[in-house]
Amino acid sequence: MRTHALGDFSALRPGASVTEIATLEAGTGFPPDPALASLLSMHNGAERRRSSGSPGALLLGYSLLPVDRIIESHAHLVSLANDAVEDGYEEEVIGRIAHPRWVPFAQALTGDLLFIDHRTDGFGAIGEMSFADPDYAKQWPSLPVMLRDLCSAVEDPTPVSLARRFPSLHENRMVEWVKD
Repeated sequence: MRTHALGDFSALRPGASVTEIATLEAGTGFPPDPALASLLSMHNGAERRRSSGSPGALLLGYSLLPVDRIIESHAHLVSLANDAVEDGYEEEVIGRIAHPRWVPFAQALTGDLLFIDHRTDGFGAIGEMSFADPDYAKQWPSLPVMLRDLCSAVEDPTPVSLARRFPSLHENRMVEWVKD
């Protein structure tokens, strides 16, 4: 990234401290997936993007969230799930567009999210949630598999088949993920 997508690389923030990772656990109420904790210890999110032309959306057009925004996004999903239970429409929401054990870790400008499933069944799986779609899409079995796929696609410009997108280097400063 330093060589071919300096803008994306420069948008990454320094790693989260052990205290910040502990704050994430306290904020969600359960330990984060070890792969997420490891990623955050290297890069505590990316600088907040203001437009689609801004670098930092290196995860399929999503920007890595810092710990404080992960906690905030998780609280929003928990609120959606709780409201659904209270209002009697949990079947339409829980496990489809929100779940208390989904931890968002990346966000698009549109508000769409990538999250890690922390439920026992499917622990560690990566889901993609679009607020325009009534169901989330399971994309990868784990964060390490996702990151390997994305890196491979960038190094040898090929489509990422699970997400139906391919990388395109834009102005030698950022990777754009184009739908195929």
